[in-house]
Amino acid sequence: MERAKNSFNVATESPEEREAGNGRLQVFLSSFWASLGGVFGGYSNNQEEEEEFNSDMDSRVVVDDQPRDGGVKQKIVQAEGRNRRVLRDIGNLVNAQAQVQKPLAENVNVVIVGKNGAAKAKAKKGPVTKPKNEEVIVISSDEEDEIRKSGRKLRKASSKKPNKTLTAILTARSKAACGLTKKPKDPTVDIDAADVDDELAAAEYVEDMYNYYKLTEEDGQFYDYMDSQPEINSKMRAILVDWLIEVHKKFELTPESLYLTINIVDRFLSVKRVPRKELQLVGISSMLIACKYEEIWAPEVSDFMAISDNAYVREQVLLMEKVILGKLEWYLTVPTPYVFLVRYIKASVPKDQEMEHMTFFFAELGLMNYSTIIEYNPSKLSASAVYAARCTLNKSPLWTETLKHYTGYSEDQLVECAKMLVSFHAGLGESKLKAICRKYSNPERFAVAMFPSARNLLTV
Repeated sequence: MERAKNSFNVATESPEEREAGNGRLQVFLSSFWASLGGVFGGYSNNQEEEEEFNSDMDSRVVVDDQPRDGGVKQKIVQAEGRNRRVLRDIGNLVNAQAQVQKPLAENVNVVIVGKNGAAKAKAKKGPVTKPKNEEVIVISSDEEDEIRKSGRKLRKASSKKPNKTLTAILTARSKAACGLTKKPKDPTVDIDAADVDDELAAAEYVEDMYNYYKLTEEDGQFYDYMDSQPEINSKMRAILVDWLIEVHKKFELTPESLYLTINIVDRFLSVKRVPRKELQLVGISSMLIACKYEEIWAPEVSDFMAISDNAYVREQVLLMEKVILGKLEWYLTVPTPYVFLVRYIKASVPKDQEMEHMTFFFAELGLMNYSTIIEYNPSKLSASAVYAARCTLNKSPLWTETLKHYTGYSEDQLVECAKMLVSFHAGLGESKLKAICRKYSNPERFAVAMFPSARNLLTV
């Protein structure tokens, strides 16, 4: 019934009422499209046309519906914009004013697709307004952030200057003057790095070899035997060693033969009483054994007989050789001082012949003196000879971390023995035993025997 009435009203509307209805319809459509424009960002071609349209619609008059019984028409009122009731006959009510959102960007290009499918770009012009001071968020990469942070840290670090007090400055100066400041440690040098490709150097297991020598050097050591020898004393032994050095030089033997010869003599005298008249026989027989062990071409028995001015016959030399080997139980592979000297010289200053000859000079002085050979084992005597040579040649530093590493001795452990060797050097001019002095006064050996003694050790 209500629908029939509405249909009848529409049919009997006057032109004015129909125009008013069209106005309401346009208001509804404009509000409807405006609400859609708020959702989708707006599809108006330009802002000027939209404002002109809204102002035109706001200025229009709207005539409300009149009752069909010919009642008095409603007053003409100014339109309230979009806050109106539209099509109340179907129940569509717009209760609130639609919020029209502004476009995200005013100056953007709107693409309009024509009938032929061609795309045309149309610039959208906006009103001339002053740009607002809006905060712009710049997204940068992590690397740029790290660079900025590091730059700030550097500026802060450079701006902050360390404040040193007068007390701290004076304390540092006093420590430096007294030598109390910590000096950088001397790094340990790998002395076998250059011999990796040398098969004879046995660089792979040379450390194990010398560790074994250090463990077994006590086996080749001997005790103080002078009290058990009624006819022999330390001076007679020194004379024998001095003569053996001369013989060794005459035969041009290797250094290993000399050190092994003296070791055999001392070990034999420590287990067997020897008359004074046979002491030289023990010496030449011991050198014969050492030469057979170390040399490629060993001297013959007749050579030793001749060098001793035929004081002994062939049978005596061979018999003494047999007795010595029996007493020593054929044990000849012992670490002599020479074994350690080669290693320690290499750790000191490699390929320095002056340093090498000076070290051998002190080592042979130690061999000739009975007190050093009894009191110190071969490794310590060799290390002390290196230290005494460095002191005599004014090497700096006197003892390095490399030497400490390879010898196993600190500087304090060697001072006493080195002082003894330097004292032998200082008294060499007054000694009657000149074999060592003549040997190392030769220019071929840099005349190291003629060097002044290390006074820093003599005055300690």
